Amino acid sequence: MFDLTDHVAIVTGGASGIGRGIAASLSEAGASVIIADVNLEHATATAKELGASAIHVDVTDRTSVQEMYRHVVATHGGFDIVCSNAGVFPNCPLAEMTDEQWEAMFAINTHGTFKVVQEALPYLQERRYGRIVITTSITGSHTGFPGWAHYGASKSAQQGFMRSAALEVARDGITINSVLPGNILTEGLKAQGQEYLDQMTRSVPLHRLGTPRDIGNAAAFLASEEAGFITGQTLIIDGGQLLPETPEAILPPRD
Repeated sequence: MFDLTDHVAIVTGGASGIGRGIAASLSEAGASVIIADVNLEHATATAKELGASAIHVDVTDRTSVQEMYRHVVATHGGFDIVCSNAGVFPNCPLAEMTDEQWEAMFAINTHGTFKVVQEALPYLQERRYGRIVITTSITGSHTGFPGWAHYGASKSAQQGFMRSAALEVARDGITINSVLPGNILTEGLKAQGQEYLDQMTRSVPLHRLGTPRDIGNAAAFLASEEAGFITGQTLIIDGGQLLPETPEAILPPRD
């Protein structure tokens, strides 16, 4: 692991799933981690297990995001790593999708990322150093799946935001990159049912689904000082899912 001792990291949506994996990897690397989540009770329980801190945040509410940063600065003296991970992925067929469902997806996934990143900038610019890691997805920018048109659109929007934002803050010593998970075995994925899990596993050349720590380890790398010459980039962590031209290109597992 990269040494993140003396670094302070904030992980939004860090109470469970991929966010928990990111928080665990950052903590293991030595960072002081603040788990920021809309579910404070869950965040507190996770923080206790990881030796981290917990704070409430609603990424759709700019005032809540501002208060989160003020609290972190007051209690930790500042921060230099922000992992914008809060997100949702409810399934809904396009023909049945309402305006409210579309807008709710963007409010959290896309607008939430915008608020979390924008409000962090004055603090990071003052330090002339910062690492921002955004959790996006292979869905939208690289793949599609029925029922997730709104999700794919919100995740593609994050990618476009990340690239231009990275250019604006590069002169301030701040990098912005994103991790693109494939199918990661989280509570949300398990909720899709065993048939879906089996289908997704068959599409992965490594013959397994990813774990939250697979994403966490990638985020820890992008948050490290050693990754200081990487910005505006995406790191796909999908077990090779995007590689095969056809399902037949996936070789069966060895005995």
